Amino acid sequence: MIPEVNYWAVIVATLSTLVVGSVWYTPRVFGKRWMRLAKVDQEAARAAGVWPIVVTVIVSFLTAWVLAGATYISWEFYDGSFFTAAVVTAVMLWIGFTAARIITHDAFEGRPSALTTLNLAHELVTILVMAVIIGVWPPAGV
Repeated sequence: MIPEVNYWAVIVATLSTLVVGSVWYTPRVFGKRWMRLAKVDQEAARAAGVWPIVVTVIVSFLTAWVLAGATYISWEFYDGSFFTAAVVTAVMLWIGFTAARIITHDAFEGRPSALTTLNLAHELVTILVMAVIIGVWPPAGV
């Protein structure tokens, strides 16, 4: 079986990560706290230019595409609501891959638990926004 994917939903979900990240990491929300906990040098961040944004768009597209495909497979297997399949699939993938990997790396790297929690929460919000977009905009014929 080849999962059906709505590429418009994938593109919008990809772009949503830029919106979520822009709000999340603004200084008025969590930006100052994140920079302090992650020991981010503002000058080095500026010197990186647009490269981090380019990487984010590419990786976010891959994430949205995989989530859309996994959602379709989940929906086909369990039947029921495509929206529910998208949200449940997103949470399960976040727990099993994103959260597990971030926690493991941060434990070995000795990162503060507050930074781990902040990053995990950001990733959960990001993947849930993607899931909502994909879930309300299923492939044609679903």
